[in-house]
Amino acid sequence: MTPAQIAAILIFAVTFVGILSDKIHRTIVGAVGAVVMVAVGGAMDFYSEEEALEAVDFNTIGLLLGMMILVGLLEQTGFFQYAAIVAGRWSKGSPWLLMVTLGTVTTVLSLFLDNVTTIILIAPITIWIAQTLGISPVPLLITNALLSNTGGVGTLVGDPPNIIIGSAAGFSFNDFLTHALPIAFVAWLVVLITLRFVFRDQLAVRPTHIDALMDMHADEALHDRGSLNRILIVFAAVIATFFLHNALHLSPAFVALAGASAALLWVRPAIDKILETVEWSVLLFFASLFIAVGGLEASGVLERVGEAVADLAVENLLLAALVTLWVSAIASAIVDNIPFTIALVPVIQQLTALGINASPLWWALAFGAGFGGNGTPIGSTANVVTITVSERTDTPITTRMWLRSGLIAMLVTTTVASVLFVVFFELFKTP
Repeated sequence: MTPAQIAAILIFAVTFVGILSDKIHRTIVGAVGAVVMVAVGGAMDFYSEEEALEAVDFNTIGLLLGMMILVGLLEQTGFFQYAAIVAGRWSKGSPWLLMVTLGTVTTVLSLFLDNVTTIILIAPITIWIAQTLGISPVPLLITNALLSNTGGVGTLVGDPPNIIIGSAAGFSFNDFLTHALPIAFVAWLVVLITLRFVFRDQLAVRPTHIDALMDMHADEALHDRGSLNRILIVFAAVIATFFLHNALHLSPAFVALAGASAALLWVRPAIDKILETVEWSVLLFFASLFIAVGGLEASGVLERVGEAVADLAVENLLLAALVTLWVSAIASAIVDNIPFTIALVPVIQQLTALGINASPLWWALAFGAGFGGNGTPIGSTANVVTITVSERTDTPITTRMWLRSGLIAMLVTTTVASVLFVVFFELFKTP
């Protein structure tokens, strides 16, 4: 390794450990890590300020900001209380039924929306119903995030890495339905069963306010129907445009920000209250994380990982695919699955240029990046949003809480994907 690569690894490792330690808020640790990476990169001439700015994925930042504003507008109308009462009454307050109900809704939404948008929508509903029932929201929130990541693997638009892979490999929406969705469904089912045992103690606690919930009338929670109708119209237009954004040559960030702007103009709320609902710490954290990961990429660390996989692919394609799947899963749990996917795409494209059938590697990358994101609190954008939202409650999610369930979910889903990948390897050799 070069001195630049060693320095980049050390800086990122210290930053990563600091984030997971929960001793200092992750946004502060991330910001310091980003500054140190740029400073050292500049001194050692491997990473400049201009490259750091280019490393920030403003599409992700813009998407988050736009959707947070829309969710903040919805929250002002009582929509989340309405949805929570409906879900709570249907489940009769059973924590397990709530987990299944909210988890299934989250998964279905994640098939058609990116998992970040889904979590931004579902998390407030989950917290409200848990607080109303007098139960801990932690198992429900973590389950939502894990099932969102797992389900999102199944379609082209369900997970940001899938969009990147589909574009680079030329895979269609139907390709993902035939190759990825069946494995995502099996993995989803296994995760749900696994979490039933992981959270068995919390799910055994009987809610203390079931009667209060059953006495509530959902319609009474809506206190601004006019604004709600306008926001829902805009929201429906945003979701519809998400499906067409590639054909329209519009980025998801532009679609989300345009929708937020239209809703603000139409509803004209108290802007200060809406801006208070935006999780600015999440946006700063991700900007910092992108900069830190950009230093790893600029130093050539991620490229060396990709080259090792490429050398193996020439000798044994199935083994290379399995290695890609597990390396992607582990790396995505550490550096977030979006930048790692971006870094590995050119490596796999080079294999195609050499005449190697790279289709299995593309699918392995999709499964590894998607399922691996469950492993740690920073493994996917949805995880970070979930943890940040949990800080509004009396029981914020800690790194230890996440690892107890997320790491297990990562290992289980990656193992399931590996077994099915071997069994149906001939299928994955074709697009």
